[in-house]
Amino acid sequence: MLRTELLEIIANGENSGVEFKRDDIRPETLAKEIVAMANLRGGMLLLGVEDDGAISGIQRDDLETWVMDTIFGRYVHPMLLPFYEVVTMEDKRRVAVVSIAMGTSKPYVLRHNGREDIYVRVGSTSRLATREQQARLFESGGMLHSEALPVSGASFEAMDRQRLQDYLVNLVGDSNLPTTDDGWLHRMVGLGFMTESTGVAPVCTIAGLVLFGRTPHRYLRQAGVRWIAFDGADKSYRALDDAALDGPLVGLFAQQEGARVSLLNAV
Repeated sequence: MLRTELLEIIANGENSGVEFKRDDIRPETLAKEIVAMANLRGGMLLLGVEDDGAISGIQRDDLETWVMDTIFGRYVHPMLLPFYEVVTMEDKRRVAVVSIAMGTSKPYVLRHNGREDIYVRVGSTSRLATREQQARLFESGGMLHSEALPVSGASFEAMDRQRLQDYLVNLVGDSNLPTTDDGWLHRMVGLGFMTESTGVAPVCTIAGLVLFGRTPHRYLRQAGVRWIAFDGADKSYRALDDAALDGPLVGLFAQQEGARVSLLNAV
């Protein structure tokens, strides 16, 4: 990094992707900032810069070894590989720049005192992740698939069997449809449209309900599409049309005169 580039970054101040720290910081505090940045979009840690942007310079002779072996090796998990460089200013003071790419194995955690804490970047600060933020991190890291989560109370009857039959026969190419309720439940679980646990009757997954549910909004309040039309470019108080579209994403088709025809008004 050029000296002019570093000075420009410092002049712009701290933000979601830039953090200033002295090099005598506690290791767990530095690791917290690293974890938070990796869980967002990555960023840069400037060591040897005060919170107000004043350049104090690095003092540790073993700073690179300390950062790479202690911080990244012991406190940050899973493994991250940063880029470390030192920029020397005109007055010979030095600033260490630790660049962190956005992590691909989220969530990253700070391991300290027998705990694993997940941090996220909120503006120029790093905070403990909420449960919702943790869920999104697990999902983005491929450890959680929200579409496979169960929807309580949504039994097989919540799905449109006619749409399921059309999907299996005409799109999947499976003409051997189940003939019993147990057979349907087994097929739905195998396709990921329903899920089951010991001692509990199978329920629809989010994917199954959104794709084939008769009224998904009944079970998932956040599901559906709202249509609003206004008279002109301005969104006035009174709308010409305002309706909530509550139905499955998968269409319903029928064979008519040798062609597949969409039945738009079918439920």
